[in-house]
Amino acid sequence: MPDLSPQGKSAPRRGERLFSYALNLLLVISLAALGIVAWVRLPGWLAWVNSRSTQAAPAESAPANTEAITVKGVAAEAEEISLSSLMIQNDPGVIGVSRKVMLDTIIPTRPRTNVITYTVQTGDSLFSIADQYGLEPETILWGNFEILEDNPHLLSTGQVLNILPTNGTYYQWHSGDNLASVASFFGVDVNEILNYPGNQLDLTATDPISPGITADSWLIIPGGKRALKDWGPPAISRSNPASARYYGDGYCGSIYEGAVGTGTFIWPTTDRSISGYGYSGIHTAIDIAGATGNSVFAADSGVVVFSGWSNYGYGYMVVIDHGNGWQTAYAHLSAISAGCGQSVFQAGYIGALGSTGNSTGPHLHFEMVYNGTKPNPLDYIQ
Repeated sequence: MPDLSPQGKSAPRRGERLFSYALNLLLVISLAALGIVAWVRLPGWLAWVNSRSTQAAPAESAPANTEAITVKGVAAEAEEISLSSLMIQNDPGVIGVSRKVMLDTIIPTRPRTNVITYTVQTGDSLFSIADQYGLEPETILWGNFEILEDNPHLLSTGQVLNILPTNGTYYQWHSGDNLASVASFFGVDVNEILNYPGNQLDLTATDPISPGITADSWLIIPGGKRALKDWGPPAISRSNPASARYYGDGYCGSIYEGAVGTGTFIWPTTDRSISGYGYSGIHTAIDIAGATGNSVFAADSGVVVFSGWSNYGYGYMVVIDHGNGWQTAYAHLSAISAGCGQSVFQAGYIGALGSTGNSTGPHLHFEMVYNGTKPNPLDYIQ
């Protein structure tokens, strides 16, 4: 007879329950796996669907808030690239950014290390030429001693100037020179000269004491400086105007008395803009713009102690001693109407603006002297 006791019936039921648990667990795992796959693949599917719908529909302009990447190349204008144009569309399961094809080869610019030349044009000055090449005006002066002799007023149209690649000086090597003494003279370290590529020196074979550099060859002295000389008119007083005898035919030889200045100064011509040279260590004056023939006035009352031609590049010039420690000078004039010993008064006409002497265009060179020093006129004229 079959066993109908409770113990006999429990074994099949326990097996059924275990099977049911295993089946339910498998179902849960399968659903979880499907959920994970859907979560991972859904963005790709959506992108694929979106691309298919975009291809089917007419092209529309991108919304105003579309994010963009700005790609900037060397010496190239900024180019905006929409992110949507960079999507990889051939695989619905992959989103990424493709590489932009650059059809042009970009060659980086390198600093110039060689000396070039420039021909002076009408209207040029040391300042404008230096600014054109990113240099200090002193570098233009120091790179052309044979032409300018350290005098900025010897600059004239048609001159061919050396343009150094960096701020400093240009030096012609002489037999018997050594690098240590040359570097010391220009206030730089020997290595600045040795290591500068424009000098093309063999670092393994160049001895700073006896470098073996060929005589008459030229060296660039990066950062080198030389003392500046003041080529402007000297302080000329009414008590000793003959001290300017060396300066040109316009010197006055007698002792004079006359008007005394007020100590205040007005603009000496009708224009009030600076042309060419401003005030600096190599130009202790200002150049005031204007047309040839514009009136030139006495900045303050005083006595004329120089009237005529200057031998130092200033052309026709007038110097006034104001009797109180001040003198003022007016150069490159096209005409003079105030002679030696004449008393002139503030705002009185003394001549006409011009471009005589070493000048590349019409302007008034105006400088002031106070007890032997030359301050910036812009600090005093009003």
